[in-house]
This record gives sequence, structure tokens and C-alpha cells, in this order.
Amino acid sequence: MHIERHVRHLAAGLVLAAAAAGFAHAQEKASAYPGKSVRWVVPFPPGASNDIIARLIGQKLSEAWGQPFVVDNRPGAGGTVGAETVARAAPDGYTLIVSNPGPSINNVLMRKKPSYLITDFSPVVFIGYAPLIIVAHPGFPPRNARELVEYAKINPGRVNWGSSGTGSSLHIGLALFQSATGVSVVHVPYKGAAPALSDVVGGQINLMYTTSVTGEAQIKAGRVKVLAVADEKRQPVLPDVPTLAELGIKGAEAKVWFGMSAPAKTPRPIIDKLNREVNKALGTADVRQRLDALGLVVGGGTPEQFNAFIKNESERLAKLIKIGAVQVE
Repeated sequence: MHIERHVRHLAAGLVLAAAAAGFAHAQEKASAYPGKSVRWVVPFPPGASNDIIARLIGQKLSEAWGQPFVVDNRPGAGGTVGAETVARAAPDGYTLIVSNPGPSINNVLMRKKPSYLITDFSPVVFIGYAPLIIVAHPGFPPRNARELVEYAKINPGRVNWGSSGTGSSLHIGLALFQSATGVSVVHVPYKGAAPALSDVVGGQINLMYTTSVTGEAQIKAGRVKVLAVADEKRQPVLPDVPTLAELGIKGAEAKVWFGMSAPAKTPRPIIDKLNREVNKALGTADVRQRLDALGLVVGGGTPEQFNAFIKNESERLAKLIKIGAVQVE
């Protein structure tokens, strides 16, 4: 009996020692992190909200740690191409992704499922969100979203509405708008918001959902006009643009959110280190001023809070699909 007890105690001690050694090793890796350049994958082309935010925050991280945070644009399939790249990467903190609804949860809209799951990522930090806005070519007749609904109803099949890809946040916004208004438009998916916006400017398509982050330059230059804000209140950066609710359109509020995630099983000390530094960057006056000017509602918080947010968004989308507000494609 004494021998058996001694063996059990010895085994327990070895387990605890191994756990302690593992923890110490993880702490050691985190203290040395980052020891080389970090790749931050943006699953959309340059020029869109994700890209602008990643470059702004990435610059702060590069300055803080003396290692480059290289933005790697991997567009395609509503963000799933970039997401698959990160899901397959080593969980060492040197490959990250700008999370948003497209690659994070909206892939459930696709009949052909991507090769990854939500659980293949470790949420790091919530960066913020931006309400969607409807922008149109200046020559498009409707002056606001109410006139857009009337125009689309008398011109069925003649209104072309772009998005950043099937299953993307912009596609979800369109689906909600159609469900709330009963209009039918021609959905034109692109590989990202920036090329879609270019075609709105060029008149190849009539309009699209985007954010003030992506559309800032084109809006200021008058190359597109803004028909509505898909939020409960007006945007400070677009004070003269009415909300959909003000125009009599209810239940179509939509936004795009942004965060940082790493491959699943990335050591927690590295997750925590990234979380602290991004929170610090979001609190600096110059970053906050720039994001405010772009119309981004700044986030922050813990990895657990970001994880809970993603789960809530996923459940909300599932409910929308169940009631038929959003169609699986």
C-alpha cells in the first residue's frame, strides 16, 4: 500500500512538474516574442476598412516591439481565403488575422463550406466596429434610401448592388435590407470592398454597402453619394446623412466589426501580450483620433470578451438564417 501511494504521489508530482515546465516554457517564449517579423493577414484587398485599420495598429505594434508587423492582403471568397491561410499556420503568434464577420462567422452562408471552423482561431482583442452606409454613383437617381426602395420596386432586376463577396458583412447588410424592404436587386460580389467601390465610382454598378472607413476619400471627393446610415443613430462623420430608421426602414441595421485573432492553440502568454499592446495602441491619442475621424467605434477589452462577442454574433446570424431574413448561397 505504501509503495502504491508513493508511486501515485510520484506520478502526480511528475505531472505537476511537467505542467510547471510547460508553463515556464510558454512564459519564456512570450517574453521573447516577437523575435522576428509578424504577418498580419487581411483577408481583403488593400484600401478597405480591414486594411486601413491593420496598417494603423500594426505600425504601433512595430514601434512598440521593434519588429515589423507586415500586412499581408489575401483576398477571395468573402474573406475565407485569408482565413484558411491563418487557420493552417503554426500557432506561434507570428501569423495573425484581422477578424471580421466574413471570415469569422458568415461562412455558414456558403453551401460550399471553407476548410476551417470558428474554433480554429483564438480571439485576441476586439478592435471596434463601423456602421454600414449605402453609397451610390452620383448619377444614380435616388437621393436617399427611401427613394432607393421606390426606384428598385419600379425597376426590378435593374439595380446592381456590389459587395465584398458572398457571405461578407456587406452581403449580410444587403440581405437584411432586402428582407426589411421587400426589394430585389442584383447582387454583384467582388473580392473586397475596395474594388467594388471603384466600380461604383466608375458607374459599372449602382451602389453598395461600405463603411465610412473605406469610403472616406471617395465621399469627400464627391465621387459617391451617401444614401443612408444603417445604424440606430447618425454618424458624427456624416452628420447630414439620415439613418434607415429615420427614412422609415426598420430592422435593417448592420455593421462590420474588426478584431485580431491567432491560430487556435497559440500560447496564452502570447495572446495576452498581443492583447495588452493592442489595447494600449487603441488608447493612444493619435490612433483614437484617426479612428474617430474614420467613423470607427473603438473597442478593446479581453480575449474572453471578444470570444463572447463572436459567439453572440454567430447566434444572431443563425437566427436570421432560420427566419429566412438571410439566405444561404
